[in-house]
Amino acid sequence: MKTLLSLLTLCIALPFLAAGKGGQQYYQIKVYHISASQEAGLDSYLEQALLPALHRAGISQVGVFKPVTQDTADLRVYVFSAFKSLDQVSQLPAKLDKDAAYTTAATTFMSGYNNTAPYNRIETILLLAFEDMPKMALPALSSPKAERVYELRSYESATEAYHSNKVKMFNAGGEIEIFRRLGFNAVFYGSVIAGSHTPNLMYMTTFNNKADRDAHWKSFGADPAWKKLSALPEYAHNVSHQDIIFVRPTAYSDF
Repeated sequence: MKTLLSLLTLCIALPFLAAGKGGQQYYQIKVYHISASQEAGLDSYLEQALLPALHRAGISQVGVFKPVTQDTADLRVYVFSAFKSLDQVSQLPAKLDKDAAYTTAATTFMSGYNNTAPYNRIETILLLAFEDMPKMALPALSSPKAERVYELRSYESATEAYHSNKVKMFNAGGEIEIFRRLGFNAVFYGSVIAGSHTPNLMYMTTFNNKADRDAHWKSFGADPAWKKLSALPEYAHNVSHQDIIFVRPTAYSDF
């Protein structure tokens, strides 16, 4: 079964492999859908079992985030990890299985069943980093974690061609450079390889607080370079839908 899953992952990602040879990382976002009664158990598992195991597996920076405003009918916890290659992604489950410290720490969490299940579902999103920002970056923020606002955006496109056009806008078009110049403290930009809303891209920018976020976006909207870029007809209609999620890092998140 693990071999089959690895082959499926490879088949899905084949169109992106050539681009990945440039040193771009692969990102995984796991979204845990939970109820209120499951939150404490999930936090304990992530903090005491999963994150230490990921660190031992060579994944040094793992972000764990919760929405600033939770949907009480569907609580969500986002876990972000960066990988050097698809091999590292596919080999992770086997590494966790062989990690005795992890299996011991995760025993209680993994033994839940039916009414004691530790989560409702897990949604997994796999991304390839953009060429103009091939590796994730830690945000340079001065505020306490509890005050920070991280903005996770998803831009869907009507077709794969429009998606490629929007990715080009970020890279060759210079959109990433505008974000960089204006100090948006981006963690990553990535094209979704496998997920429930493809074709789409996702990226995360970070701010000290909500006022800081609003000030940055005001400067972005007024920026001459952005006005010029967004008015170019070659980039028209390349986003058909966008989702914006405001999240904060948990106390045990690495960033």
